[in-house]
Amino acid sequence: MMRLAVLKERRAGETRVAATPETAKKFIGLGIDVVVESGAGLASGLPDDAYREAGAEIAADAAAALAGARIVLKVRAPLAHGEGEVDELALIPRGALLIGTLEALSNPNRAKLYAEAGIEACSMELLPRITRAQSMDVLSSQANLAGYRAVIEGATAFDKGFPMLMTAAGTIPAANVFIMGAGVAGLQAIATARRLGGRVSATDVRPAAKEEIKSLGAAFVGVEDAEMAQAQTAGGYAKEMSDDYKRRQAEVIAAAVAKADVVVCTALVQGRKAPTLLTEAMVASMKPGSVVVDIAADAGGNCALTVPGELTVTDGGVKILGWQNWPGRIPAAASSLYARNLLTFLSTFWDKDAKAPKLDPADEIVRGVTLTRDGAVVHAQLATAA
Repeated sequence: MMRLAVLKERRAGETRVAATPETAKKFIGLGIDVVVESGAGLASGLPDDAYREAGAEIAADAAAALAGARIVLKVRAPLAHGEGEVDELALIPRGALLIGTLEALSNPNRAKLYAEAGIEACSMELLPRITRAQSMDVLSSQANLAGYRAVIEGATAFDKGFPMLMTAAGTIPAANVFIMGAGVAGLQAIATARRLGGRVSATDVRPAAKEEIKSLGAAFVGVEDAEMAQAQTAGGYAKEMSDDYKRRQAEVIAAAVAKADVVVCTALVQGRKAPTLLTEAMVASMKPGSVVVDIAADAGGNCALTVPGELTVTDGGVKILGWQNWPGRIPAAASSLYARNLLTFLSTFWDKDAKAPKLDPADEIVRGVTLTRDGAVVHAQLATAA
């Protein structure tokens, strides 16, 4: 039988796991032997016994889990030589299929390493945003939770209430919440802030964003011109905007930032450093006790003062939450959704007769995520540089 290995995540701050007992059981139903490295699910509240009850084998370490594996599931890219105590990449058998969020565009050398190792690597964050792929879309599932968690942590850090609180002693006004970026994370942040009773406004460069923002009961803030009309790729991602547009956009949103009690930054550009949307001067204009939550901290941050991985308090008393891996801050839910994304991907391209994955290179989804095949880098955005 085909052997599928689920490894424990070893990169700093990673709390998620690539398969749950639920998805392990379904993989077994496809005729797959599932082996899970001991402790892989603990940070997500999933003990080894839960996997055993689902029918999975528990391996003592990464080497035992990967021995004979033909499919390897990961959340983050496997550690390579010099990246940690365990060289996970060296343990993956040649010819194996590796599936995870491998951050290929921001780390192009990884694709070369996978090709040299003879691994067929699929980087799920490159999935095309088409209707057929929605249930496999790891970026959307994780961003949704990141947007929710960002508002919850912003509300916790804010030293007043989110809703308007009317008491015999007086009234506490509703918090002014400004969301920067209305993609999946931003829209969930809007919805969550609204549920908590905040007065919400939001901005985004994509032309469809205005109606999406307003449909959730928030006010739209932003520059509307010809460049905004072209601000979205065919794949559904936001484009990097011109310096002139960013200058004019900054002027428009400066007033909104100055009024905000909580600003949530969510703007990301695939494979690039996050654009700086919140300048030092904008932060200085915010009231003492205000909060900036920067979901884009992993990519450098949308706020000029964000220190990735840290809480910063400015001289003016503004708190900046620069935590990294926001989905990992809600690991049980994030792992559940991520694991289902991978299950859907594999089951969609599963050959029931051969009891093996059948990844057709001509398929749009397969072509979009596949980095390497037959010892070569094949992804269109990386092959020319390989």
